[in-house]
Amino acid sequence: MSSAAREGHLRFVTRVYRLRLLGLGLGALPVASVLYQLHAAWWLWGLLAVNALVWPHLAYLRSTRSPRPIEAEHAHLVIDAAIGGAWVALMQFNLLPSALLVAMMAMDRISAGGLRLVLKSLALQVAVCLAVWWLDGFRLQPVSTTLNVMASIPMLVIYPVWMSMVNFTLTQRVRQQNRQLDQLSRTDALTGLNNRNHWLEAVGVEWLRYQRNQRPAALILLDVDGFKQINDRYGHAAGDQLLGDLARLLQRGLRDVDTPGRLGGDEFGIVLPETDLERASAVAERIRLLAENSRPERSDQHIPWTISLGVASVGEDARDVGAWMRQADLALYRAKAQGRNRVCVAPARGGGSRVAPTPA
Repeated sequence: MSSAAREGHLRFVTRVYRLRLLGLGLGALPVASVLYQLHAAWWLWGLLAVNALVWPHLAYLRSTRSPRPIEAEHAHLVIDAAIGGAWVALMQFNLLPSALLVAMMAMDRISAGGLRLVLKSLALQVAVCLAVWWLDGFRLQPVSTTLNVMASIPMLVIYPVWMSMVNFTLTQRVRQQNRQLDQLSRTDALTGLNNRNHWLEAVGVEWLRYQRNQRPAALILLDVDGFKQINDRYGHAAGDQLLGDLARLLQRGLRDVDTPGRLGGDEFGIVLPETDLERASAVAERIRLLAENSRPERSDQHIPWTISLGVASVGEDARDVGAWMRQADLALYRAKAQGRNRVCVAPARGGGSRVAPTPA
């Protein structure tokens, strides 16, 4: 078992330990009220004290020292149920304390192990209860007195509230972990931008919006000029730093509604909702200038870098998302072929591609 897995198991053991301390401590009160009425022998009082004050610590030590802490704790929960069954018989089935013990133990086992643990515990609980009842002469006094009711109130009130708090904390933790997992599944680890799959989802949403409402949208595809040579000359760490700088540049230079993403390697994409071709071209040119004027530093040397960009707007000639992306990709290819460090705009229906002017 890995250290991380064992740490998770031990957290479970600690939660059960705290609940057992509280549950057995409160549960001893209604049991004691019945033993008092029955004028129970001293050894039964001793067993109750051991069960409430010693057993929780003993179970915790055994679980934490076990190579399989959760399995050990599940076994202890079954033992708890058996002991509870014995107390039900020794209380001669006094109605309220007996029902309270059985219900609270079932609640514990559902939280800790689900229906399977509940059924296993209940079977042993019933068997032990019947065996002890037989040994005790089948004595039966189910009537609960005011004393029994008063002794049961602390457990009836405090324990469910505590259980609810524990379950709420666990639920919040699971929700937070799920949010983190969802974020990781949507985010590129190096740049913090949307990953390829999530970015493609955004492209699909805008394409469908155009199909339904004819709302304008544009794509920009871009990559770093000569990125392989930068990696070869300055090292992969410098290349990773450059990609991070480019991602931050995109985040600063775009609107909140725009969706930048890393598609792989040094290739990035941007989805621009409610943006026509002219405005998208202006956005691409602004980003190109920001990249051109950026000079990331590595130790005592500057690394000059530029980007090429291809722009395409959604339209009738984009039969699907793939066709729309191919238009932007072809525009990016033309920008590379025509000298790099420039923006090339895919034409609307007919006509050649247009290259945005590049300052000398």
